[in-house]
Amino acid sequence: MTLLQLKYIVKIVECGSMNEASHELYVSQPALSSSVKELENELGIEIFTRSSQGIALTVDGAEFLTYARQVLDQASLLEERYKNAKPRKQLCSVSTQHYMFAVEAFVEMIDPPNPTNTSPPSARPARRTSSTRWRTCFRRSASSTCPTSTRT
Repeated sequence: MTLLQLKYIVKIVECGSMNEASHELYVSQPALSSSVKELENELGIEIFTRSSQGIALTVDGAEFLTYARQVLDQASLLEERYKNAKPRKQLCSVSTQHYMFAVEAFVEMIDPPNPTNTSPPSARPARRTSSTRWRTCFRRSASSTCPTSTRT
C-alpha cells in the first residue's frame, strides 16, 4: 500500500468515477483501475463494487476511506512540518547528580563573579543562595545558548 494508492481511492470517491478521476490525476484509466485492484488484492477487501452504471463504495470501502483520509492528512502534516523547516537552534543540556559543588561550578561557569569588584568582602552584597542562583541560571539558559568554551 502506498500513499499514491490512497490518493487514488480518495480522488475516485470525490469524482464519482474512475474515468473522471484518471483525467484529474493525469493517469490512464487502466493504470488507475489496476492500482486499485492491486490494493484490494493486497488488503483482501473489495473497496468498490463495479457495475455497468459505474462504481460504488462497499461497506469495507467506506471504512477504508475514512482511514485513508486520516493517513493522507497526517502525511500532509509531516510534509508541512519538515519539508521546509529551518534548522533548529542547538540547545545546551547539562546533566549531573545533585551535588552542591557541581551546582556551584555550573552556576559559576554561567554567571562568573565580577573580577573588577575590589571592595572588601564585608562591603559586598551577600551572594545569592545556590538554589536561587540555580533557578536564575536555568531561566537564562532557557532564553540563550550556553557558552561553548570551558573555563579552566
